[in-house]
Amino acid sequence: MKKIALTDNELISRYVAGDESALKSLIKRHEKKVYSYIMLSVKNRELAEDIFQDTFIKVINTLRSGNYKEEGKFVQWVMRIANNLKIDYFRKMQRMPAFENNGDFDIFDVIYGTEPSIEQKIIKEQIYKDITSLVKLLPDEQREVLEMRIYQDISFKDIAEITNVSINTALGRMRYALINLRKIIKEKNVAIC
Repeated sequence: MKKIALTDNELISRYVAGDESALKSLIKRHEKKVYSYIMLSVKNRELAEDIFQDTFIKVINTLRSGNYKEEGKFVQWVMRIANNLKIDYFRKMQRMPAFENNGDFDIFDVIYGTEPSIEQKIIKEQIYKDITSLVKLLPDEQREVLEMRIYQDISFKDIAEITNVSINTALGRMRYALINLRKIIKEKNVAIC
């Protein structure tokens, strides 16, 4: 007989009622997504682990205090907490993170097919460096939406909830990010094909 997985809200209820294993299940269920989101921005394993821990400490404290309000998906709420902690960190450091694609998905694999030639690899590396440096020139809010959508494949609905804006604002930021990226590519005369 197949075991039916509990929903996030059922696990939350069990944890609040004293079942510590329910919290472990919640963390295990969402740790990869939350950690990847943090790591994409901070690009430092120790810092990502610290922010990840701080995120779940806040989650635990909120759940224990009875202040958690079910207003959507649990994971989106956790991602908003992680996003706010990440922003707090960078405000303290007085800088914003540089962008690097550390994920498994690489758009260039799709463009070039299976095994690229040495020449294609060199061209790909140069284009990647050029695009990465150009993405850094985007305004922070636009860059953040672009990175979440393109490199993390997060839906616009989830992006809106994570960044605490309307879905139309998230869509607008993406639109302006692409418009601005095209302008920057044209201004800098960067060949991307």
